[in-house]
Amino acid sequence: MSKYQFQQSDIYQPGTDLPINRLDIGDAEILHEIEAQLLLQAYETFVLELVAETRFDEAYFQSLHQRTFDSLYGWAGQYRTQDMVKGSSMFCRAAFLPNEAQRIFKELEKEDYLRGAALWPRERFADRLAYFQSELIALHPFYELNGRITRLFFDLITIHNGYGPIDYGLALRDDPEVDNNYIRASIDCVQRADHALLRELVLAGLSSSESES
Repeated sequence: MSKYQFQQSDIYQPGTDLPINRLDIGDAEILHEIEAQLLLQAYETFVLELVAETRFDEAYFQSLHQRTFDSLYGWAGQYRTQDMVKGSSMFCRAAFLPNEAQRIFKELEKEDYLRGAALWPRERFADRLAYFQSELIALHPFYELNGRITRLFFDLITIHNGYGPIDYGLALRDDPEVDNNYIRASIDCVQRADHALLRELVLAGLSSSESES
């Protein structure tokens, strides 16, 4: 997979694409395993904290990143201040990021954070989930761990509405030989502002919470 391209940053260990971390870990495999463990713990914590009044706003979104990864990264929850490119995909320019984030979450607020989606047709819910997820994918607000926190955020919205977490199937397998539809969908979101493929994945992956047991 392509590495991020950015100007020299004090976020990363010199000469590498590994973030500086509180544990001084320089081994990518170990670092990624710790990230995975923290994310698993976060799912358990945030699902238990869900209540009817939960507001899936910008502060909540940032808090997911901060609370999940603060024990590992001092910049957890903070928006990036540098432009970032991956392959041929240019994410939102850092100078515009705060305003774009506000725009996205104002739109989400107008739709009551999708909190009434339990009464909607699945197709409508999948479309709105995919639209807002595509906006956050293109925003890419944090230096690292954007995809995982964004998926956590929308999984919490689906769980709040009586569904299970979205099952993206093979899309999330870390295997370069797999036709990774989620990555293709994410590229469409960034390069073409097109969430059609992502909508297909979300719709296929939506299941009731009862079917998870």
